[in-house]
Amino acid sequence: MRIAVSGSIATDHLMTFSGRFSDLLVAEQLHTVSLSFLVDNLDVRRGGVGANICFGMGQLGTAPILVGAAGADFDEYRAWLDRHGVDTASVRISEVLHTARFVCTTDADHNQIGSFYTGAMSEARQIELKNVADRVGGLDLVLIGADDPEAMLRHTEECRSRGIPFAADFSQQIARMSGDDIRTLLDGATYLFSNEYEKGLIESKTGWTDEEILGRVGHRVTTLGKQGVRIEAVGADPIEVGCPEEDTKADPTGVGDAFRAGFLSGLSWGVGLERAAQVGCMLATLVIETVGTQEYTLARTHFMERFTKAYGHDAATEVRAHLV
Repeated sequence: MRIAVSGSIATDHLMTFSGRFSDLLVAEQLHTVSLSFLVDNLDVRRGGVGANICFGMGQLGTAPILVGAAGADFDEYRAWLDRHGVDTASVRISEVLHTARFVCTTDADHNQIGSFYTGAMSEARQIELKNVADRVGGLDLVLIGADDPEAMLRHTEECRSRGIPFAADFSQQIARMSGDDIRTLLDGATYLFSNEYEKGLIESKTGWTDEEILGRVGHRVTTLGKQGVRIEAVGADPIEVGCPEEDTKADPTGVGDAFRAGFLSGLSWGVGLERAAQVGCMLATLVIETVGTQEYTLARTHFMERFTKAYGHDAATEVRAHLV
């Protein structure tokens, strides 16, 4: 199964604040916020939604195709992704803009405040999926992740016109998108990804109820934080999968991307939705235990030991057959 992942490619600048944002925010003064935080450390990491998902899929051996735009400073990052099983040949390189950059501060309660510089990401709208499909011999699924909004719309319309199944995954872009754009992006999606907060925001912005949205997509996949994930489809009982026990909670950045990487890898293997969600939750657990979105190591034996403990021997036997 050939899966292309379109989405941002960025460098993450991750900082930690030893206090709590809530202690510094005054409810009566939220209309005029002016705050600075003395942070404890800075980690510069590779990131971006599209690259993070592809890295995880590459770790699982499913050869994802990364679709996005980066700057001339992408060479080292490209080499890293290539070494970890990602097809980067369809990444567009800007001649004038730097690769996008995410700057994020995490407080003691794991709340986050972040800013995102788009940079070369704005050129992703110039990528045509037909060229990607022709190069690799066709596409079975395109995940349309957070990216340049015009690129997201173009990729969605192209998938519809060419009959390519697609997954809608707005994440950070929901806040800046109109209800009309969100309706366009989700209508007819094979999978709709969001967390619980984003789920409510999608319903609020589109004006559609949960039932109406569910009727317009194949499956609605909602991540529930430490409670795991819920998968819904019209006429089927919801599938709920819990998360494995964490060894530690180091950094929540990229956990949602890791879940998607595991879930899409499960789809690529042809296992059922429940099993795919279990793989996603296991990979997400590895990421939350690591600072940075692509700093974890997936060792087959360690992965399967923890997967077996969380989901049982029958589930592990099915997954083990696919895990390289």
